[in-house]
Amino acid sequence: MRAFLVDDEALALKRLQRMLAATKRVQIVGTSQDPVEAVPSILEVKPDILFLDIEMPGMTGFEMLTHLRPQPWVVFTTAYDRYALEAFGVNSVDYLLKPIEAAHLDRALDKIERLRSTAATPPKLTELIERLTAPDYPARVASKVGEKIEFVDLDHVTHFFAADKLTFAATAVKNYAVDYTIQELEQKLDPGKFVRVHRATLVNVAHVQELHSWFAGRMMVRLKDSKQTELTVSRDRVRALKQRLGI
Repeated sequence: MRAFLVDDEALALKRLQRMLAATKRVQIVGTSQDPVEAVPSILEVKPDILFLDIEMPGMTGFEMLTHLRPQPWVVFTTAYDRYALEAFGVNSVDYLLKPIEAAHLDRALDKIERLRSTAATPPKLTELIERLTAPDYPARVASKVGEKIEFVDLDHVTHFFAADKLTFAATAVKNYAVDYTIQELEQKLDPGKFVRVHRATLVNVAHVQELHSWFAGRMMVRLKDSKQTELTVSRDRVRALKQRLGI
């Protein structure tokens, strides 16, 4: 089996390489510490298995998977157990907590071998399975004020921002308070539409008008709204935003 490894931690990446080599069951065809740069490499080499970390700078493991079609068998490798439910929601084969144990790694490889040994799925059925198992992203977000709950169409939201310990959905009409953190929204919303550009900001790429270089490796986004809103893009999130904008 051919495997590609993605993890921003060099020590974790080397350790996994050694463990896989010791099994003599896997050929490693590529590794990367940068999820953004890994995407074209994975599309080129077409590995059978992708060992993938989740929390990485520039792009999360979940965001990365949205750029991979067809998608290889995925084994998540992470230090956090809070993503387990979401991981299986994107059809991962296994979820290995760091430090990875040899027995758990063998279990994941056994699963993949069993899956590979089954008869190939007909193309039309594969397409149907992909549609049925695709993430179900919301089209609206709720905003509660007192006893009233308003529903805001996400297409109308230019960006989400955190301020004064609250999170707001910004629209042309007004800002709506929502009961989610920026991190929770990043996991909940369609990563093809909403990109986190700062620890306190999530932007709707459909509303981006301009992108400007700024000091210290950062950038500035200007939106299409009437206020010509300007948002700071953190240095470690510039690459992910550029990729989403097709730059």
